[in-house]
Amino acid sequence: MNAQIRKIFVIVLLMFALLGVGVTNTQFVSASSLNADPRNQRTILHAAETDRGPIIVDKSAIASSEREEDSKRYARSYSEGPLYASVTGYFSSVGNASTGIEATEESVLDGQSQTLLGQRIRNLLTGQNRQGGGVELTLNSKMQQAAAQALGNRKGAVVALDATTGAVLAMYSSPSYDPNALASSDAGSVTDAFDSLSSDPNKPLLNRAISERYAPGSTFKILTTIALIENGVASPETRMPSPVSTTLPGTATEVTNIESSTCGDGNPTLAEAFARSCNTTFVLASEQLTNQQLTDVTNRFGFGRESQIPLTVTPSVFPTGVDSAQLAMSSIGQYTVQTTPLQMAQVAQTVANDGQMMSPYLIASIVDADNQVVRSSSPTDAGRPISAETASKLRSMMEGVVSQPYGTGTTMALPGVSVAAKTGTAETGEGERANAWAIGFAPADKPKIAFAVLVEGDDETPTPHGGDVAGPVARAILEAGLK
Repeated sequence: MNAQIRKIFVIVLLMFALLGVGVTNTQFVSASSLNADPRNQRTILHAAETDRGPIIVDKSAIASSEREEDSKRYARSYSEGPLYASVTGYFSSVGNASTGIEATEESVLDGQSQTLLGQRIRNLLTGQNRQGGGVELTLNSKMQQAAAQALGNRKGAVVALDATTGAVLAMYSSPSYDPNALASSDAGSVTDAFDSLSSDPNKPLLNRAISERYAPGSTFKILTTIALIENGVASPETRMPSPVSTTLPGTATEVTNIESSTCGDGNPTLAEAFARSCNTTFVLASEQLTNQQLTDVTNRFGFGRESQIPLTVTPSVFPTGVDSAQLAMSSIGQYTVQTTPLQMAQVAQTVANDGQMMSPYLIASIVDADNQVVRSSSPTDAGRPISAETASKLRSMMEGVVSQPYGTGTTMALPGVSVAAKTGTAETGEGERANAWAIGFAPADKPKIAFAVLVEGDDETPTPHGGDVAGPVARAILEAGLK
């Protein structure tokens, strides 16, 4: 072989090598980004022509696909629309866009998950088109409906968990939206609907249960009480100084009790101060705690930790490096303490479950196109933030919030059922606005349901109280879930 032929041979080999590199890059390295590119018409057509699997609650499909008449396209529909939108999200074949469970479980619903390998093989052998698998949620339809009805047109969120497993029984965010408007095959109408929802100042696309953080107000006193008990500062029976008002350490700022009321005889037990939700009791008690002691408690409960249920949960935060005044305000759930309703539901669930926290989860099982279960979820321990002894003390104190005539949570009382709870009214820093909270569990003696309710103050009720506004919502979901 002469030199000229060798040169040509080498050039040809290099060209084939470059071609191979290019093909490999396109098919494997860049495949994901190319498929996700909204300009990829092939991907858009594929999404529209896929028989997407259902999302299921209580054996009924709340999201499903139906083939359009005289077309290869499938239309996505949501039978309950706004009721489950905060969980299901939406799927749009127009731009191949999705949110919520539609996004996190894309591979299952689209039929490409390895979990559905058996189904894919059957389809290949029978010549059937690819079918999506189904996602069965842990939600309880009656509790979800009760949450929506009880919240009405007020902004807020409800989360209910199985007290022993962590399964999410209800998750509702208000205001909601109709995902059907975003599932249309009409690109223009989808764009108009999305623009309208995105620009709405009420933020209907926001899942307030897991994506928005709020000051927890007096519901945080559960965590402060844990720190007081664990560090030997006080027990439930300890008499605590509780004046009508007190001055924050090193400042001239006054903190008062709700409506500047007295706290019993001014020297109540910690249990009574907890049931009455006396701010001054906890502000003064915080002077015997350190920032690190409270931080340790919040860290054990998962503050600052990212999580998926499989929806992404915004981490709750507790401040560090604070002075005495800032720590005092933090001890009553103010200053820069910020939590999600799900986080506070987990606090209640942990107390209910003898100190054992469970990881919240939304998916009960995955089913194939024949409705056969191919994967089931199991409860997962998330650590033990507190001892069973401490949990027992907290349970008794939380029962007093509902059962004692001076408790702030008497609106949550149920005939024949013991309820444990803590209410809260949290300032927002926006004028005179406040938010109302109620967290807890029932039955207190054998817990089944743990909950958190958050209701935002509005023009009609700018400073709602937890017991008056959030309490009745909590009672409604308990009534639905305990029937």
